[in-house]
Amino acid sequence: MILIKIHNSGASRLISICDSDLIGKKFEQGNKQLDITERFYKGEEMSEEKIFSLLETCSSLNVVGKESIQFALKNKIIHKDLIIIIQGIPHAQAL
Repeated sequence: MILIKIHNSGASRLISICDSDLIGKKFEQGNKQLDITERFYKGEEMSEEKIFSLLETCSSLNVVGKESIQFALKNKIIHKDLIIIIQGIPHAQAL
């Protein structure tokens, strides 16, 4: 299951897209760290149409997890060059 969390800060809106099974986990590899906290990533499940309407209003995007990354690539939300892997977990950020 993919979860969507919206973070508003003034005129900026960041949207996090995350695989639900990763919530609360921490991954480290070399000098890279990925801390998938409930506060930042635990949102709600939404339809693809709702996600797309939200993406039109966001200034940045954070995507983590195999299912979420596949969703984002399939729908051309991110480019594969943005993806980094930390302890086997794909992660991407976009503006």
